[in-house]
Amino acid sequence: MSAEPQPRVETRTVATVSVLVVVVGLAAGIFVVDFGSATPEPVAFDETVSVGLTLEDEMRLEDDERFDARIELPRAQVFYSQYPYVVGYYGIDSFVAKQRQPSHEQRFGFPNTVYVTEYTDSGVELNDERLPVTEFAPGWVPADEAFYVVDSEARTTSGDAVVPFDTRTSAEAFADEYSGTVIDWADMLDRPIEIDGADTVRDRTEDQRRDANETVETRDSLLDRPVSVVVGEDEPTVRSAVEAAPPNTTVRVPAGTYRERLEIDTPVTLRADGDARIVGDGNGTVVTVTANRTALAGLDVSGVGDSTPGPTVTDGHAGSNVGGGGHNHGDAEGEDSWDAEIEDDYAQGDAAIEVSGAGNILVTDTHIDTDAAGIILYASPGAVVRNTTVVGSENYREGHMGVVAMRSPGVVEGSTFLGGLDGVYTHRSDGIVIRDNRMRGNRNGVHLMFTSGALVADNDIATEETAGIYVMTGPERNALLGNEIRDAETGISVGGTDSYVAGNVLAENDLGLRIEATASVVERNVIADNRDGVETWALLPTNRVTHNDFVDNERHVAVSSGRLRVWSHDGEGNYWEGAIGTTDGTVVERPYTPTDPVDGRLHRVDGAGTLAQAPALSALAGFQGVVPGMRADEVIDTAPRCAPVRAEWFERTGRTDIEPICRSSGDTPAETRHSETVRRPTDRPEYDDRTILRTTIERDSLG
Repeated sequence: MSAEPQPRVETRTVATVSVLVVVVGLAAGIFVVDFGSATPEPVAFDETVSVGLTLEDEMRLEDDERFDARIELPRAQVFYSQYPYVVGYYGIDSFVAKQRQPSHEQRFGFPNTVYVTEYTDSGVELNDERLPVTEFAPGWVPADEAFYVVDSEARTTSGDAVVPFDTRTSAEAFADEYSGTVIDWADMLDRPIEIDGADTVRDRTEDQRRDANETVETRDSLLDRPVSVVVGEDEPTVRSAVEAAPPNTTVRVPAGTYRERLEIDTPVTLRADGDARIVGDGNGTVVTVTANRTALAGLDVSGVGDSTPGPTVTDGHAGSNVGGGGHNHGDAEGEDSWDAEIEDDYAQGDAAIEVSGAGNILVTDTHIDTDAAGIILYASPGAVVRNTTVVGSENYREGHMGVVAMRSPGVVEGSTFLGGLDGVYTHRSDGIVIRDNRMRGNRNGVHLMFTSGALVADNDIATEETAGIYVMTGPERNALLGNEIRDAETGISVGGTDSYVAGNVLAENDLGLRIEATASVVERNVIADNRDGVETWALLPTNRVTHNDFVDNERHVAVSSGRLRVWSHDGEGNYWEGAIGTTDGTVVERPYTPTDPVDGRLHRVDGAGTLAQAPALSALAGFQGVVPGMRADEVIDTAPRCAPVRAEWFERTGRTDIEPICRSSGDTPAETRHSETVRRPTDRPEYDDRTILRTTIERDSLG
């Protein structure tokens, strides 16, 4: 894994000089950038803040490096004028695409020095997957001195590869062997590049919803199979009825209690006719499915064994096969694969329904009581779980998941998950859709591991021990839309890159939203009544956070580390209870800094707005709003909105009394009207907000 990124000690002076030069340029009406004469040397790539590769791909590459031929993807490292860490990019085109974005320069400053890997003396070849493998590690060369082979057979883990060399002769030799064209750095910068980002995720969500609807409709057709066997009439037991049924027919199960365990290895539909209950003997899994296009409808399933991964695993994947007994599926790619341990951990144990290697199955209108897992889907893509209730263990450490989707993308919708470890847990289930579910009393409501391209939408989640939605292990392009999450330790914790987090209501949590993701879009969320509204962890300031409503949080924003984040885009930012200043009817003309000791308390202390508009603080706020890199570890909104974005939420919850009045710049400054609300308990020390405000204002006024 990557080491802690190191700040560019040797270039801090250069960055500081650059800021001062820009300030002078602003005063004179022109922009002059002088980076100085010092040129930094390349650093070890694992000391950079790296982007462009998922954690799953990083781990796979580390596994492959145990062999004689080492996979060496093309990389770039960039020293920016106003960012203290070296940024490492997997893929040359990744850097080129990112630096074209309109806000990139504001966040990072100018690229002072750019190095790329070069393959001249590395013995580079392409393996069976067309990934570059080398005998020796590539060296580093200034980007403008390299020659680039484009449109060749070479690939990265995410698409076509651009392969750099330090001589044209070497580049042409590679192009002769693997096709492609040789270009220089100037042409590389002008080359059209399309990379899917968070905006692409936003644009595809309707298609993803429509595709999910079609998947559900197709699986529902399994309920139309003709009845071939009736339990109690044609066969004495459910097991014997399933064994007797011809493929693609229905076994009808009349009301009653059937004490047996089932194995379904023929594509049939098992459908209840009334209150039909399948009760296991308390040992092992109750229903095992290994046939494609199997359907289970209307059944109650209980009597599940109690074998689970165990608390050691739930607290951090401490070991495989913990918990005693259960199934060990192994990894389809081999027992030595990097994620075999995770699969053995979480796909093991007892379940009400276990589906293994069976695609396109349907579980609907089913009720499950279990102290272990509800439904385990293992290597079973295309599954639909709908209108199903899983009641798990009250103590999540003693239970398992409601649904485990292990390499099983599909649709989980309209279901209820109560208790147990996670409501829905996914592992390598790219493109899964989890929507319109209700989750209560789990460790996590939805837990995405090594899963990209998921849609998690319109779920009602509350009272989760850790998080309502937890996106881990560096995935790409997940969409979290329209979820309502309350009374959890954390509402949403999102990691990875190019995520789209929009339209969620995060209220009454200890923490509303933790942002560990990069290059993501966070918009149109209501973040209200939390102890902390948002906590941002990512070192790279590449997220677009705009058009959100922040209301009645004890603290709107907390920052763990990193440079200044600017949370506005195209002239508009977020609505902040507490933002003050004259307006043009849409935005407040005074920048708002929720991490500032003054601004951060404006919504909590009556009369603070008047003090905060002292001339010295207003001038400082305006200056900080136009100079990127001026402040570390802070968030600033240069164009806060004067009215909420999600007006319907304010109407629905009766919160219109805290809306500000948008006035024109010639009228009285806009002030927020404070509501009388009962704030959540907090473990923080009590502060005298008025004293802090007064002290801070006096200090800043004196310079």
